[in-house]
Amino acid sequence: MDSHIAAVPLDKAYRLINHGPTILVSAQHNGVQNVMAASWACALDFSPPKLTVVLDKSVKTRELIEQSARFVIQVPTVAQLELTSRVGSLSLYSDPDKLAHCGVNLFEIEGQSLPFVTGCSAWLACTLIPEPHNQTTYDLFIGEVTGAWADTRVFKDGHWQFETADPAWRSLHYIAGGHYYAIGEALDVSENTHS
Repeated sequence: MDSHIAAVPLDKAYRLINHGPTILVSAQHNGVQNVMAASWACALDFSPPKLTVVLDKSVKTRELIEQSARFVIQVPTVAQLELTSRVGSLSLYSDPDKLAHCGVNLFEIEGQSLPFVTGCSAWLACTLIPEPHNQTTYDLFIGEVTGAWADTRVFKDGHWQFETADPAWRSLHYIAGGHYYAIGEALDVSENTHS
């Protein structure tokens, strides 16, 4: 594991995706691994930490998650724009060598039997909380976050450091039609503002 990767306390794990980035979802089952891009993911709860992600019935990653009940949500960077677009456009069903063709490199984290995508800024290992009605009707999957990590070059002391990190570390935000934004400037609410 890269020396820049550090564990994030589970009570701070929601901060890794709270800013609404495009994410990569990875899973494996029976020796088959896959990675896909997704835009509809969000934090759901703090204790224990949970998140949701929408996975269409047509994607192989969904099948792997349903079979293994484990998956990883990771935050890709501006430097991974092309990779993110490729894994979101190419299906493992039509290309058995998808990961190689998309330039995906995977690594392992000790104690986890999951595929983690190299080069991302954050990773959340999840165990599926089965909700068959939501999964079938809405393609909505709920995961309990069992481990979280981030690259300290862009996330440390429980906070993103986008404003001081190299711009290549910024997160991606998908709009439509191959159009993304990188996260922008940091803004803080005045301490004098009251609800």
